[in-house]
Order: sequence, then structure tokens, then C-alpha cells
Amino acid sequence: MSQPAAVGSRPVDTERIPWIPQSPGNSFKPLRFLPEDRGWVLLLRLEPGTAISRHRHTGEVHAFNLSGQRKLLETGEVVGPGGYVYEPANNVDSWMAVGTEPVIVHITVYGAVEYLNERGEITRRYTSSTQQEVYRRFCAEHGLPMLDLTA
Repeated sequence: MSQPAAVGSRPVDTERIPWIPQSPGNSFKPLRFLPEDRGWVLLLRLEPGTAISRHRHTGEVHAFNLSGQRKLLETGEVVGPGGYVYEPANNVDSWMAVGTEPVIVHITVYGAVEYLNERGEITRRYTSSTQQEVYRRFCAEHGLPMLDLTA
């Protein structure tokens, strides 16, 4: 019987990954892009007062606050350092960085993120592929090496 090929650990030096702006006050560091658009892992940074508008996740999400605070706008709950939020597939939410320091969240996204307008219509959609392309373009535009962050 043949043994499966060994796959080694793949550490990533996050200091070598730039903060990539997505919108004013909102930037991310990609950590891993899962194949076949299954999802991605990232650090998300929001400056105080910056909001993540209403969106839906097609798969589950795991979010761990590393620093700063964020307010879940649907419930009013405030999540601080060390706080963990699980979002099931099809969850719709929005949140905002509160307090005086940026919030940094380690997030694992399965599936896509679909941003919604007030009528519930999709206005934009992020997948592992779209986020990997944002990373590729940012590195090319700034003359930075692109790390292999594929699974």
C-alpha cells in the first residue's frame, strides 16, 4: 500500500506581507488562499470609525480579534482583544471599528463574501480568486515580491 505524499508545514512571515488597502480605513494582509475558491485566511485592519457594510457569507467564517475593538451593528455587541466570533453560512452582518486604536482581526473565510445594498441585492462579491488578484496587482504596482500563499 502506498503512503500519501508528505506535505510540510508552510510558515508565513507576516512582516513580509504589506497591508493592502481595500477602501479608506480598511486594509488586509492575505495569509493563505485556498484552492478552487474554497476560501482564504487574512488579517483585516480597520481604522477607528471604519465600518464593514452589510454583507453575507456563503460559507462559515471564524474571526478572532487580535487588537482593538469592533461593534457588531446588528446586535450592538462589542468584541475586543481575544474575542472570537463564529458566523454560520448565509449570515448577514455589518460591523465597525470602535475606540481609539485600529482593530486587527484574524479571519478564516469559507466560500465568498457578498456585499448587499439596502434591497438585499449583491453589489460586489469577494472570493479567494478575487482577493489573490488584488494581492498580485498590489505587489506588481509596488515592485514587491509576491509570496506563494496558495494551499
